[in-house]
Amino acid sequence: MKFLKSFLVVLLVMIPVTAFAEKAKTIEELAAMYDSSSCKECHAEIYAQWEKSHHARSLMGVLGGLFMTPLAMKDKTPFSPDDPSQATLDTFPCFKCHLPQAVTSGSDDFAKDYAKALVAQDKERIGKLNISCLVCHNTKAIIHKRDEGHPEKGVLYSTKAVKSHDHPDFKTVKKSSIMDHSIMCGQCHGQGPNLEFENPVQCATLYGSYQHNYLSKGGQKSCQECHMGDNADHLFAPNWNDLEGTKKLLQEAISLDIDTVGYDWLLKSKDYKPVVVVNTRINTTAGHRIPDG
Repeated sequence: MKFLKSFLVVLLVMIPVTAFAEKAKTIEELAAMYDSSSCKECHAEIYAQWEKSHHARSLMGVLGGLFMTPLAMKDKTPFSPDDPSQATLDTFPCFKCHLPQAVTSGSDDFAKDYAKALVAQDKERIGKLNISCLVCHNTKAIIHKRDEGHPEKGVLYSTKAVKSHDHPDFKTVKKSSIMDHSIMCGQCHGQGPNLEFENPVQCATLYGSYQHNYLSKGGQKSCQECHMGDNADHLFAPNWNDLEGTKKLLQEAISLDIDTVGYDWLLKSKDYKPVVVVNTRINTTAGHRIPDG
């Protein structure tokens, strides 16, 4: 009996706190669980940058489109249910990156509510969900959970520890071992096919491209160094909705070299054919293929 009690204590310690938390059943419940609006009071500049980023509208797509809509509609994808009321978390493999808190803190009832909102094209409700501060600074802040444990409830994680954090719900900030490493971003901006699903999906390969086509050729910068700069810009440029800004960034990163040579091809006597040979080469200074996600 004494051994059994000890075993149960150890088991309870090993299981993350979130395993016992009430799962969200609606869009509003999940949005409330990961609401980061209170961060704005002390981190106004960072919050303003984040609000303009794609992280703040991770379910809306470029220019406001609800890109997951086909997943909620019968026969549109291998994941689609016959009716939105039959949707489950498995219906939406895109949650893995576009809304990871749905995987850890949402229920199948939430998936049903989300599916119905998609069919109704309810952008106002869906727009309440995003990759908030808590997703990066808690949920995704630890990768090596066997060694470091799961993210703790009521704790934020950053590039450095802060003993006293002036926030009613998050009084402690601990150092994350990955926050300033590219693998932090690679969790979502991935390596390619997601083979863990019953119907594998081919999605972002950006991190794989960074590893195999940048680091392997001597590249040394991290994702954060290029996309956040020295001032920790939480816009995470580029902003694809900013067409002019995106154009400027691409012009700086991509060059097109063209060599041409023209000559007359004498196919037969007195029959000259003007010919132009064009050789093109596209070069990029980015640390990964373009475009990608």
